[in-house]
Amino acid sequence: MGGANLKAETMALMDKRAAMETEMNSIVERLCNPDGPGLSGNLVDSEGFPREDIDIPAVRAQRRRLAELRNEHSEITDKINVNIQILHSVRPTSRASSTKDSGPEERSLLGEVTSLSASMQTSAFSVTSRAMDMDSVTRIPFAMVDEITESSPAAEDGLQLGDQVVKFGNVEGGDNLLQRLAAEAQANQGQAVSVGVIRQGAKLDLSVTPRVWQGRGLLGCHFRLV
Repeated sequence: MGGANLKAETMALMDKRAAMETEMNSIVERLCNPDGPGLSGNLVDSEGFPREDIDIPAVRAQRRRLAELRNEHSEITDKINVNIQILHSVRPTSRASSTKDSGPEERSLLGEVTSLSASMQTSAFSVTSRAMDMDSVTRIPFAMVDEITESSPAAEDGLQLGDQVVKFGNVEGGDNLLQRLAAEAQANQGQAVSVGVIRQGAKLDLSVTPRVWQGRGLLGCHFRLV
């Protein structure tokens, strides 16, 4: 692809990315308004019932769209970076000789490449800062603590009713989740397990040790898949 065509493609990708950033920020604003559920807040109440104060299907659709946009945004950014690297390598000679020996059209292209690089650097600091700063709470929960017994290992180690689980040891999603959660607890009896949960929209990292106690199981809580 010629330098001019590659430059045009890169500019088109940057325009597309800018439009995506606008949409992403709009979704974040809607989800994170004072009455909103946040990027990953509970969609159920403390008793495990669907919240009545929010439109749950709409919230799920917005969160899903945000995840799709972020993935596509990353792919487009990678493509833009590759294109700019190619444009920079079109004339591998030194800047001085390039400027001296190039014709007006080539000098113009070199100037546009420099401008594109500057735009990329500026964008890297300004792109959807609010959305990107909250990446740590956007992993999709796969289970929720819907029952927990007082003085159980889970309760003593910090788990609470309504916590949304995004990580339990080596389990972070997939198939056969309940069986894998049970197996992970059994395999780590007496050993601390790293547990990531989302509580009231905030991501928390806990350490839970499955162990024998006076009640049933090694944790004393029940997970419901979400």
